[in-house]
Amino acid sequence: MTIPTPLRVEEVSDERFLELARGADHPVPIEQAPAWDAYDAAVPGREHLVRLAVVDAQDAPVAVVSLSRYEVRGFPYVWAKHGPIPLVERTPEHEKAVRDALTADLRTRFPWAVFLRLHARHAAPDLRELLQTVTFDHTVYIDLTPEPDAIMATFSKRGRYKIRRTLKDEAMTVTEETGLTPEAFEELYAIYRETAAGAGFGIFPADMYLTMLEALAPHARVWVARRHDTGPDGDLAPGRAVAWVIAVVHEDGGTDYYAGNNLEARDTNAALRIKWEILMALKEEGVREYDLFGVGSERAPQLMGVREFKQQFGEIVECDGAWDVPLKPLRYRALVAALRLKRAVSR
Repeated sequence: MTIPTPLRVEEVSDERFLELARGADHPVPIEQAPAWDAYDAAVPGREHLVRLAVVDAQDAPVAVVSLSRYEVRGFPYVWAKHGPIPLVERTPEHEKAVRDALTADLRTRFPWAVFLRLHARHAAPDLRELLQTVTFDHTVYIDLTPEPDAIMATFSKRGRYKIRRTLKDEAMTVTEETGLTPEAFEELYAIYRETAAGAGFGIFPADMYLTMLEALAPHARVWVARRHDTGPDGDLAPGRAVAWVIAVVHEDGGTDYYAGNNLEARDTNAALRIKWEILMALKEEGVREYDLFGVGSERAPQLMGVREFKQQFGEIVECDGAWDVPLKPLRYRALVAALRLKRAVSR
C-alpha cells in the first residue's frame, strides 16, 4: 500500500483525535491523549499545544499526533511523546511522508521551535539521536485478554516458577496504595534511590512523581509490595515496603511507568509478584494490554539491566523509539555543540 500524496495536516478536536487513534494497533498512549494535558500544565516549562491529523490526497487520515512545548537549555522544541500514531502500515516510506508533512507544517505553525521530537520505528537520514533523554526501541507487551493460566503460560519457565513460588509467600502482600500522602511516598522514594544507585540511572526529585500522580489521577496508580513479620499471636505485623510500581492506565491499556525494589525484594521475588498482581487487577477491570515500557537494546544500553527481568514476562518486540528532527538546523547544531561542551567540561 502506498499513501496517496500529497499529505496535509489539519487540527482536530480531542474527540476526533481519540476516535481516530483508537483504530491503531495498540491502545492509545496516555501521553498522546487529552488526559496527559493536565500533567504538561503542572510541570514548569511544559505546555500542550495542539492535536493534529495527517491526511492523504483522498482526505483519509494516515496518522494523528498530539504536540507539547518543551525547552532544553533555553531552546524550545515540540515533543510528540509516543506519537505520531500511525493509522496505516508502518513502513519507512510512510513514516517519512508523515514526518515531512509535519515538519513543513510546524515550521509555519510554531516558528519558534528548534526541533521536533517524535517516535519512529525506522532509522532515517533526517532523524537524529536524542540530545539528552534516554529512549528505547524494544519492549514487552503482555496480552491480558486470555485467561490467567494462559497469560502465565506466555511467561518464561523461570518466570512462571518464581511467580508461583512467591504467590505462596504469606508474609508478602501486594495492595494498591493510590492516593498516598507525600510523607508516605518518602518510604517508596527511599527504595527508588536504592534502585537507581544499584542500576546506575538518575531519578527526579520526589515532587516530580507526586506531581505526576496528582495531575494524572485517576490514571496514575501505585501498587506496593510489603513484607510482614509475624507477631507473638501469629498475626502479621504492619508491613514494610520492599517494592512498588507506578502504573498508568488509560482506556484499555496499562503501562509500567516507574518501579523500585530493594535488596529484600530481590531476595523474595517481590518485583515479579507485584507485576502479576497488577496484571490480574487490571485484567479484571477490562484492560487488554500491558506495556512493560522498555528493555535494553543497542539504542538503549542503559536499560540492559532490566532486559533479563522483563523478558520473563514474554517476548521482546520492537517499538517506536524517539528521535529528534531539526526544524532550525543551524540553531540545532549550536545546541548540539553546547551540550558536547558541557559534557566535556563535566568530565
